[in-house]
Amino acid sequence: MAFGAMFAMLGRMGRHRLGSGGGRRSGRLGILGVALCALAGEASRAQPAPDATTQASRPERVAAVSGNPAATDFGITGTGWLGRQLGLKDEWGVTLGGLWLADTNVVVAGGVQPGGWTNNSALVIGLGVDAQKLVGWRGASFGFQFLQFNGTKTNEEAGSVAGYNGIVGLPPFNRTEILEAWYLQEMIEDVLKMRIGRSLPTYDFGNVLRPVTLVDEEQNIPAVSGLLYSPIFVNASMIGAALGYYNPANGVTVNFTPTKSFYVNLGVYDGNRYRGIQTGIYPPMFNGYFFNIGEIGVNWLLGEGKHPGQLGIGLWRQTGQVTFHGITENGAGGFYLFGSQRVAYGVNPGVRNSSISVFYQLGANDSRTMPISQYYGAGATGFGLIGDRARDSMGIGLALSRLNQNIFQRPSELMLQAYYQAHLFASTFLQPTVTYIPTPGESPTVPGSFMTTLRLTVLF
Repeated sequence: MAFGAMFAMLGRMGRHRLGSGGGRRSGRLGILGVALCALAGEASRAQPAPDATTQASRPERVAAVSGNPAATDFGITGTGWLGRQLGLKDEWGVTLGGLWLADTNVVVAGGVQPGGWTNNSALVIGLGVDAQKLVGWRGASFGFQFLQFNGTKTNEEAGSVAGYNGIVGLPPFNRTEILEAWYLQEMIEDVLKMRIGRSLPTYDFGNVLRPVTLVDEEQNIPAVSGLLYSPIFVNASMIGAALGYYNPANGVTVNFTPTKSFYVNLGVYDGNRYRGIQTGIYPPMFNGYFFNIGEIGVNWLLGEGKHPGQLGIGLWRQTGQVTFHGITENGAGGFYLFGSQRVAYGVNPGVRNSSISVFYQLGANDSRTMPISQYYGAGATGFGLIGDRARDSMGIGLALSRLNQNIFQRPSELMLQAYYQAHLFASTFLQPTVTYIPTPGESPTVPGSFMTTLRLTVLF
């Protein structure tokens, strides 16, 4: 109770900026969690133009994006292009943008349904209001996100428990939601912020994907990875309790950034996701089920090359009683950690800021009813490694989930994934992805599955 009370008073932080004066950070909840990676793999946007004509017509410039930008960063979704086309000016403090994700998936071999193919589509529209610019309300801002999702049982056809495609979670697979509706107040500039309302905690907690922004923009790291599987958006050990895309949370998030390289995030939310409620399509319920979470993190520049890195460690506690598979438990809790590090810079002579980064994840819980008890993840990402294609990226990832033996017969599910994300034009990306799961967790009788995914990402 003391743990929950403490979190109720404090709650979230914001994307942390390395080498600059503080800022906001991101986060997400994988397959159930895309929602607003407003651009978790965003990193760079077009600079504001001096007049309305240029403002409305300028080309959008976006760096490599995450596999699900809807799941990794709170704030305005997309690039704000939509609002500029409608005549909104940057100086008004009102931005309107969005993103569209569409993919086709094929179970090439193995799995529950060999040869099965599915299509998914997620449209997110976001409205952001900087109240200080608009009406002089110092430090205040508002955010609203709308989601229209249409999909099907993509992960089930592969027999995957953790989810190899993070755009889709549990049914219903066709849903219209208010993904976010929050009020943010900055109480101490660049140091202390509080966000109240409906939001995605995975922007703030366990978000290994968040971009790293430096004073020298040439060294910025966009989305740390473009992998599509759910555990890259939300640590798999929290699936079943954590909230994010497309099951948002209602509550309070507090972000404390006392220095440029250290932060503390705290949050308390309606925790009815723990008992199976799809919070994305139900109103808030404050009935004794609360999800409490806290995270501390640091950023650094390593070696003579000043390679940026980051590390976050978090604790969470879920309250309330649930009964699942004949087992009753009163609450659950766990920990997680994640980190990333750039290991090489200027790798490709044709792209000055080409680079290679690595990431890692770890998590565990004490629950007897949640699907995954432990999680281990790692991967590597290359940016601008081929020719002069500065906005292309490629990557590989490994996700090992220890399954709850009260629910599943297989002890673990191993997932391997690789992708190439090609920048087509403006803010449009096409990403072929291959996934291999030698041990699908759904059943020990399901053979190893091999899947292909073709994902189109459009930011506007």
